[in-house]
Amino acid sequence: MPRSMTGFGAAEGAVSGGRLRLEVRTVNHRHLNVQLRVPSELADLEAEMRERLRAHVVRGHVSVSGRWLEEPPQAAGVVVDKARAAAVVAALRDAARELGLSGDVDIALLARIPDVLRVTRAETTPDRAAVLDVLDGAAAACAAAREREGAALAAELRARADALDVLRSRVAERAPERVVAERDRLQAAVQELAGGVAVDPGRLAQEIAFLADRLDVTEELVRFGTHLDGLRAALDGGGSVGRELGFVLQELLREANTMGSKANDAGMTQAVIAMKSELDKLREQVENLE
Repeated sequence: MPRSMTGFGAAEGAVSGGRLRLEVRTVNHRHLNVQLRVPSELADLEAEMRERLRAHVVRGHVSVSGRWLEEPPQAAGVVVDKARAAAVVAALRDAARELGLSGDVDIALLARIPDVLRVTRAETTPDRAAVLDVLDGAAAACAAAREREGAALAAELRARADALDVLRSRVAERAPERVVAERDRLQAAVQELAGGVAVDPGRLAQEIAFLADRLDVTEELVRFGTHLDGLRAALDGGGSVGRELGFVLQELLREANTMGSKANDAGMTQAVIAMKSELDKLREQVENLE
C-alpha cells in the first residue's frame, strides 16, 4: 500500500529506571532528512537512532522529539575543593585575629561557602535496546498513520485515472470525425480556390492523406492508455512509489500535450484541457506519496 509523506506517531516505555516518550513526525521532502531533538542523555545514541529510522522511512523530512516522563536515577557524587576550603579557613582566621573575634571555623560553616562543597550527578547513556524499542514503536505508529492516509490518496488517484480514461475515450471517439471534417473542409476550400477548374483528384487525395497522418493521434492514445495502466500497477504494488508515479505523470502530460497540438478541433481541445487539469491534480497528490 502506498504511504503518505505526512504522518505522526508516538510511543513511550521504561528506559534505565525512567520513562521515555518519543514522537516521530514526517512531512514531504525529496530525500531522507532526519532531525533529532532528544534529551542530552541520548546524544551517544543519535547516530544509531538515525540509522534505525531508515528501516521505517525511505524518504521525507523526519523530526524526532523526546522527553523524559520520569528521569532515570543518576549516580550522585560529592566534591570538596580542599584548596578553596583551606584559603577560606586561613582568611577567616586572619580576619578573626585582626578584629579580636573569638571562635574558630567549623565544617558546618565551610559547607555553606559557595563552590567549596559541590554535589555532582554523573550522566550515563541510557539502555540502548530500550531506547531503540521506544523509537521503533513511535516509528511504527507513524508508518501506520502514513499508510492510512496513503490508502485514501491511492483511492483518489485511481478515481482520477478513471476520469482520464473517460477523457481518452472521448478523444478517441472524436478523432476520426475530426479527420473527416478536415477532409471535407479541405475539399471545399480547394474547389473554391480552383474556381471551377478541374482539380486532380489523385493529388487532392494525397494531400488529404498527408493531413490525416499529421492529425492522427492513435499512437498518443495508445501510449496514454499504457501509462495509465502503469500508474494503476504502481498503486497496486505499493511501497515507495512517489518518484515512479511522478515519472508516469510526466509521460502522461507529454502525450496530452502532443494530442493537444494535433487537435485542431474544439471538442478534442476541450477534452485535452480537461486531461491536463486532472493531471495537475494528480501531480499535487503524488507529491504527498513516499
